[in-house]
Amino acid sequence: MDRVLLRVSQCVSKWSKPLWVTVFWLMALPSWAQFRVEVTGVGLTQIPIALTAFKGEDPAQRVSQIVQADLERSGQFKSVDASTPGVLDETSRIDTALWRSRSADDVVVGSVTKLADGRFDVRYRLVDSVRGDELLAQSFVVPAPDLRLVSHKIADAIYEKLTGVRGVFSTRIAYVTKQAGKFNLWVADADGQNAQSALTSPEPIISPAWSPNGRQLAYVSFESRKPVVYVHDVATGKRRLVANFKGSNSAPAWSPDGKQIALTLTRDGGSQLFLIDAQNGGDAKRLIQSNGIDTEPIFSADGQFLYFVSDRGGSPQIYRLPLAGGAPERVTFSSSYSISPSVSPDGRWLAYIARVNGNFKLYVMDLANNVANAVTDTSADERPSFAPNGRLIVYATQVQGREALMTTTLDGKIKARLSGQSGDIHEPNWAPFKTP
Repeated sequence: MDRVLLRVSQCVSKWSKPLWVTVFWLMALPSWAQFRVEVTGVGLTQIPIALTAFKGEDPAQRVSQIVQADLERSGQFKSVDASTPGVLDETSRIDTALWRSRSADDVVVGSVTKLADGRFDVRYRLVDSVRGDELLAQSFVVPAPDLRLVSHKIADAIYEKLTGVRGVFSTRIAYVTKQAGKFNLWVADADGQNAQSALTSPEPIISPAWSPNGRQLAYVSFESRKPVVYVHDVATGKRRLVANFKGSNSAPAWSPDGKQIALTLTRDGGSQLFLIDAQNGGDAKRLIQSNGIDTEPIFSADGQFLYFVSDRGGSPQIYRLPLAGGAPERVTFSSSYSISPSVSPDGRWLAYIARVNGNFKLYVMDLANNVANAVTDTSADERPSFAPNGRLIVYATQVQGREALMTTTLDGKIKARLSGQSGDIHEPNWAPFKTP
């Protein structure tokens, strides 16, 4: 039986996890409005930055605090004391000596002004406090509901200016919950806030996977009393049925060009890997032949390889299949049980879950030398997914006995908890950069 079915059917087999996985989400989630971000850990090299309170910002939704939380969560920045005798804004003269005395390399000042039509004018300036140079200056006019989004965009711009890497704070994540007997597929900001329900069902929803353009989600629904694959348009809410073959249809993964979906089917007996047209469905093309279980496929960013999980060697391990032809090769050797592969957008890193001494831990492997390291201190990690810039990983786990949505840097030094104190969150998947 395919592993993804175990979490729903509560079966016990050689692929099953402990009770925390096989019993499918029994806790209720009381509130979606109370997400928070808790950042822990210290990075080896971090840019010290001061983010002053923006003049005129709403105390209930401080733009400056959202920007600060984004930058801290990235692991690349360290906030320093930003208190000032008076309120600064983007027009203020920057006392570089003050900020240098606080060891701040850079300082951000800004303002939020409510306009007559109800919209908000958000302005900010990024200044190099060592040289006194202005590095960035931008302004945005947005309606009130977009203040969080513009905060993330400011964080993206600052991050890219100071690191040379594109920021991911204005991207989105998807995840699944169960609440009051209903399953919900959620789409949220990258910090876990502003969650919007894309789908609600009395039957389980699992394995959400973003399309390469960030506009569609493939997922598995049990609403027909069996697992079938749908593709859901996030903007319109419309969806189409892609795979409903005999038996199980599960674990969808998009090809880099968005034209095909790899998935696991049991229509011919056993769990095997197939390709299907992402737009029209139709017949499915079998990829490889195996006497074991092959599942959880995921494409490399260049489309040359398909990573997947198989027990063909006796226990679940991750393999790599060259799509141009050739036999699969085993990739993971860190434990006797390795599942849930995720490949970084640059093709350099493989994230996965390994069972070690009965604990399920997130590992990150450098594919250039096959060196893998555990990057968490928790014991119930699941379903890693890379940020589109490859610098963070989102995953689900348990913290102090409660389900939690987390992000981590690739070295595990900076982690952020995105969930509240209570709740039940699974199946996270980080959206790519959205394309036109």
